[in-house]
Amino acid sequence: MTAAVFATHGCRLNAYETEAMTDLAARAGLTDAVVVNTCAVTAEAVRKARQEIRRLHREHPDAPVIVTGCAAQTEPGTFAAMPEVARVIGNAEKMRPATWAALAAPDLIGETERVQVDDILSVTETAGHLIDGFGRHRAYVQVQNGCDHRCTFCIIPFGRGNSRSVPAGVVVEQIRRLVERGFLEVVLTGVDLTSWGADLPGAPRLGDLVGRILRLVPDLPRLRISSIDSVEADEALLQAIATEPRLMPHLHLSLQHGDDLILKRMKRRHSRDDAIRFCEEVRRLRPDMALGADIIAGFPTETERMFANSLALVGDCGLSFLHVFPFSPRPGTPAARMPQVPGAAVRDRAARLRAAGEAALARHLDSRMGCRHAVLTESPRIGRTEQFAEVLFAADQPEGRIVAAEITGRDGGRLTARAV
Repeated sequence: MTAAVFATHGCRLNAYETEAMTDLAARAGLTDAVVVNTCAVTAEAVRKARQEIRRLHREHPDAPVIVTGCAAQTEPGTFAAMPEVARVIGNAEKMRPATWAALAAPDLIGETERVQVDDILSVTETAGHLIDGFGRHRAYVQVQNGCDHRCTFCIIPFGRGNSRSVPAGVVVEQIRRLVERGFLEVVLTGVDLTSWGADLPGAPRLGDLVGRILRLVPDLPRLRISSIDSVEADEALLQAIATEPRLMPHLHLSLQHGDDLILKRMKRRHSRDDAIRFCEEVRRLRPDMALGADIIAGFPTETERMFANSLALVGDCGLSFLHVFPFSPRPGTPAARMPQVPGAAVRDRAARLRAAGEAALARHLDSRMGCRHAVLTESPRIGRTEQFAEVLFAADQPEGRIVAAEITGRDGGRLTARAV
């Protein structure tokens, strides 16, 4: 008997949930199986999941393949039709111990229902208590799941359901345990992180959660927040950015585009000027703040002039880290029914955005020359600065420590440094 093999696609939240599923499967005694946790954010993500399923089936021909995650939730029939797939499990079902107990039974192929995917929009609770984070030296903690917004390009609410929050007390206790285990940095993660608290008594905001964590877990050296929607950033969060040195100076923003008409067609809730003002404000509050963003290239109806506004946004917002997504229509979304940009133009614009992102990252890294940083080491030679820039050390360092380092140069997309 061998332990189940897990493969993860997509976001940090998926990786977090894979850790939880690994534990659930082990507790249930599931062995000799392959589990693929899929992503649905783009058509390419679904294609890669199908490719991975076929590869893993070839490598483990006698092991049943269980498919779960967002793509399984939104397109269960796609995966059920694959001859390599034994079971399709929804996003809510994958977090239930009973699901894994049934899968671990000897009659996996014979008796249990082949497709177990319920209505995710009816789910009202999270499963954020299942594991105490994941990662070797930096812990990722799920505090929120789902999304109440309906951006016209996005299938994720139909894969994740509506927004649900993990109560603050549960989060604080989880982080306390992580600190006791030696973690020096915790990253708060979710699908729509800035919506945290709206479904809890009193409707607290993300800034309230951040403040509570920093106040009640004083031994936590570093707290980081993952991708946020800038239009939802609350005053308490901005105050924490301005005054809390343990809150790391790095934000990744869900901007998506730099043209106002495209933003309206995306059904986003901010304008181009809103984005620029927010970036200017957080840098005023925290001058060492580094900013990243998600931007989509080739959204339906995007003209060259509209794309130029996105390209200019990199400089106008002072972005240092860019995640570029070539638009791909997702069946069932309004954007899939809009006039599409030719594929060659989408690819060209995505390439130009990536080039702009690489140049912006190089400028950010070059500005760090000679500076001193507190670097959290992830391996003997690799670590991350407070702004999440990758650092290559000239000599081995102790793993899982915060090391004082002087930046000596740049090696492509990462800094070089020596300990001081």
